[in-house]
Amino acid sequence: MSSDTPPRLRTDLVARALLRQSGLDGRSAMLLRKGDPDAGGILIVLAGRNGEGIVLSQTRTDAGEPAWRRGTGTDPVPPDQIQTYIDRQLKYDPDLWVLEIETTDFSPPFEAILI
Repeated sequence: MSSDTPPRLRTDLVARALLRQSGLDGRSAMLLRKGDPDAGGILIVLAGRNGEGIVLSQTRTDAGEPAWRRGTGTDPVPPDQIQTYIDRQLKYDPDLWVLEIETTDFSPPFEAILI
């Protein structure tokens, strides 16, 4: 591992921390799918009250910092498009974790670099 690359935490620890942090202000935050505890990636569904949402996928910046990409775009999409996106990602990475976090403004309730 290069000394320039920040160390990676276990996925299960990151997922639990995101759920805990997201639920602090009373919003619903739940685990929809448990993936590989060490090596799985994470998808986060930022879900609005009407079922629409935006899916964030884990990535890294050019400098190697943890970041999130809006996998379904900047505008909320309906539930069927959310599920289609998740299903497509699971074909590439069956170890994925999927979290759902209730939101009113479709922004993550945790510190995040969005790309």
